[in-house]
Amino acid sequence: MMAAIAALGGLFLAAFGAATILPFQSEVVFVGLQLGGRWPVWLLVLVASIGNILGAVVNFVMGLYAERFRDRRWFPASGRQLDRAQDWWQRYGLWTLLLSWAPFGDAFTVIAGIMRVPLWQFLALVSVAKTGRYIVLTWATAAAAG
Repeated sequence: MMAAIAALGGLFLAAFGAATILPFQSEVVFVGLQLGGRWPVWLLVLVASIGNILGAVVNFVMGLYAERFRDRRWFPASGRQLDRAQDWWQRYGLWTLLLSWAPFGDAFTVIAGIMRVPLWQFLALVSVAKTGRYIVLTWATAAAAG
């Protein structure tokens, strides 16, 4: 029982960390547990997806609060630049959340917070992207393992 909690908890933490701006990778942990065969694949996908989605929510919340600092000298964009970026985001940017699974995709989740994407839209798109990634990883691992 303790081994299951440790393994699945480790997967959750790796997936959570991988979705934040921290330099974590969850794929190695996921694949190792899948190849170990001790847990059903659906459970691994569920645990990893929940951890990864919650990590993205942390980024989103950071983005919500980042706009408070838009008038500071060290903020990466001036007020006018941020206004232009928000206009662009309103037209095209929402769908970039489907790339939140990809390298540097975590930046999209922070930007979504800055751009005040409604939480339900954020969660829907990020959930599809993050869960989809683990499903594809599951299939790829199974195919490679034979």
